[in-house]
Amino acid sequence: MAPRKIVLRFPPQIVDKPLIYHLVKDYGLMINVLKANVNPYKEGFMVVEISGEPHQYEQGMNFLRERGVILDQLSENVVRNTDRCTHCGACTSACPTHALYISRPSMEVVFDDEKCVVCGVCLKTCPVKAIEVNFNGYSRRGI
Repeated sequence: MAPRKIVLRFPPQIVDKPLIYHLVKDYGLMINVLKANVNPYKEGFMVVEISGEPHQYEQGMNFLRERGVILDQLSENVVRNTDRCTHCGACTSACPTHALYISRPSMEVVFDDEKCVVCGVCLKTCPVKAIEVNFNGYSRRGI
């Protein structure tokens, strides 16, 4: 099965439980944590990429839901404002997965969403703030 990117939201009362451990050990799922913010006694948030057999995936997601974890499909996209973008390539040199690259011979910045892990580095490096990340309906531009 191709990896699925999902957002996990943990209520404060369960952030200290070893839920990801159980997904790996009990359901045989492979977990890649792309982004996380988990603090004791506060709501936790993780963006993960999960792969495994379809039936194991469903069982694992049911396990999380039964424990109070809120699951959302990750719907992210990097949007480049073409009027603002100067195709300087600053974002391409900073992108750790090479999701942003310069196309030859046009020398234009291109985005490959299959490689993107929504790390946000491109937001910080774009000198003209031409890149936004739309993350489950919320838009964020570089500061």
